Amino acid sequence: MITYPETVNSKLPNTGTSIFAVMTQLAKAHNAINLSQGFPDFEVSPILIELVAKHMREGHNQYAPMPGVPELREVIAEKTANLYGIQYDPEHEITVTAGATQAIYAAISAFVRDEDEVIVFEPAYDSYVPAIKLNGGISISCKLVAPDFRIDWQEVRHLISNRTKMIIINSPHNPTGSVLRSEDLAALEKIVKNSGIIVLSDEVYEHIIFEGTRHESVCLYPNLAERSLVTCSFGKTFHATGWKTGYCIGPANLMKEFRKTHQFMVFCSNTPVQHALAEFLKEPANYNGLGPFYQTKRDFFLHALDGSRFKFIPAEGTYFQLLDYSAISDDDEMLFAEWLTKEHKVAGVPTSSFYHKPHNNHILRFCFAKSEETLQKAADILCKI
Repeated sequence: MITYPETVNSKLPNTGTSIFAVMTQLAKAHNAINLSQGFPDFEVSPILIELVAKHMREGHNQYAPMPGVPELREVIAEKTANLYGIQYDPEHEITVTAGATQAIYAAISAFVRDEDEVIVFEPAYDSYVPAIKLNGGISISCKLVAPDFRIDWQEVRHLISNRTKMIIINSPHNPTGSVLRSEDLAALEKIVKNSGIIVLSDEVYEHIIFEGTRHESVCLYPNLAERSLVTCSFGKTFHATGWKTGYCIGPANLMKEFRKTHQFMVFCSNTPVQHALAEFLKEPANYNGLGPFYQTKRDFFLHALDGSRFKFIPAEGTYFQLLDYSAISDDDEMLFAEWLTKEHKVAGVPTSSFYHKPHNNHILRFCFAKSEETLQKAADILCKI
């Protein structure tokens, strides 16, 4: 009989279950409205559903090519060229992935070695830091400046060292809903000029941006694009988070290394979904209307919160809205989130979970990618607190 040690030397000793899973489980346990996890509660386009079914029936059910179905990579290249004026080679510069989180992990794994430093802006999506640690890197935190959560580029300059391998940016930003401006990209461009620093740009909410604002992708800046890997998500764009399909684009020299790690993580992603997306993406209206669509939901939710004791700055992008509860309670964010879920039946996510060290802004993040009925029910409850 094999005897295993009672304790295991964990590679992530301070990492528990993702806050999204924790709050979703708590919401289910207390029959609460779940505005914590970022998934829509409305249906995927029936046209896209039928396209997936069609390709299943046509026999596209075996492994796809490792970099992705050629037709999908070609339409991604066309879409990127139309949006950002840059031409990526579908053969060598585009890889379809099992969601954007897998793409992020593959990018970090491909380039980050022991003791390499990666600058991360906090609050940060919770997969960045664990991926850095698992690959032996060191996460260097740079806090976004509240209340509008902007980057202090002077601080970034001070954080750069001869061990800086990568800078991770995310716009539109999860969890704050802020967006980078042209001056931000210009500042980043100056910082990394004549260096070996790679930029990993998480752009999964590229189409969910409000007030007619242009999405400032690194693809718009040639001196950044030549050193950047960009991750995108079909799940976020087409309300199909459970399909776990995304992609990564970047120059051939970086993509060559990216694919080396990608192939041993998943080899390829869902074949019939890729074929369906290749057809669906040919109509730009299927993604170009997302900004106004979600802005309407944001405005509906915030209007419904008129008269509440929560304070907020309207999100500039994503489908997340931050609500400041400092006028209601002095509790730390996790305690308040648990109390709100258990006692009032509305679940949000504490922004403190997006920092590597305890940090309390008295702010929760709420997902408004929901039906108006769901949003109204949640707002009615929040207004009574």
